[in-house]
Amino acid sequence: MSLSLQPVRVGTGSDEEGMLVFDDDQRLVAVLTHLGDQYGEVSGHWYLEAKFALLDGLDHPTYADLNAAQEGIRQHLARGR
Repeated sequence: MSLSLQPVRVGTGSDEEGMLVFDDDQRLVAVLTHLGDQYGEVSGHWYLEAKFALLDGLDHPTYADLNAAQEGIRQHLARGR
């Protein structure tokens, strides 16, 4: 399974750099936001800001980089099939 990312600005009130995450069927499955300096040790990580039904059961983790985020989402989607 492959995922595709599309950059987007997210109106969170602080960190606006984000990525829309689409699955193989071009369904939007998640929205990631890039965490800023105010988040201390997870600054620079990617946060699962929003998720949709295909990711039920997945909390709102942070990922060290976009590769890790895609892998975490991909693994969760594979378990759900």
